[in-house]
Amino acid sequence: MPKGNHILISGVPGSGKTTLLRRLVDELRHLNPVGFYTAEIRRGKSRQGFSLCSLDGRSGTLAHVALHTGYRVGKYGVDVNALEAFLEKLSFSALHTGLVMIDEIGKMECLSDRFTEFIKGVVDSDRRLVATIAQKGVGLIAELKKRPDVRLFKVTRQNQDELFNKICLPLKTME
Repeated sequence: MPKGNHILISGVPGSGKTTLLRRLVDELRHLNPVGFYTAEIRRGKSRQGFSLCSLDGRSGTLAHVALHTGYRVGKYGVDVNALEAFLEKLSFSALHTGLVMIDEIGKMECLSDRFTEFIKGVVDSDRRLVATIAQKGVGLIAELKKRPDVRLFKVTRQNQDELFNKICLPLKTME
């Protein structure tokens, strides 16, 4: 697999990782990508949790302050079973282009063995991964960043447009 086949987008919380990925999803719809992004669940100005949104319109809850599942990241209870059920419903096996887009490879998602095995399977296959990834982390997060077939981009509020163009152009011509 050529160097840089997979694209990972990192940055501090609030830097625009999800926004950049969603812009890429919109621009690359013609390639029929498969995957999901996360969205904040808010009550007023307070973040209550995170939902999962598939690229084909389904949604589910990943984490919430009111969840008591035995898995926690910060103040959030993480619903690993819901994440795994959500993954099962995505049509990864029906990929037409081999493009998988994920937001995010982070601490919450990596609590799921099924998620980590899925990500490893994608990067070890002929599929192409475009994903946001936690800026810090061990295990899968650290392993992915060290792979020779990964290009890691660090997004900031100032370089979002530049990165969008840099990432999008080679993907637009993907077959």
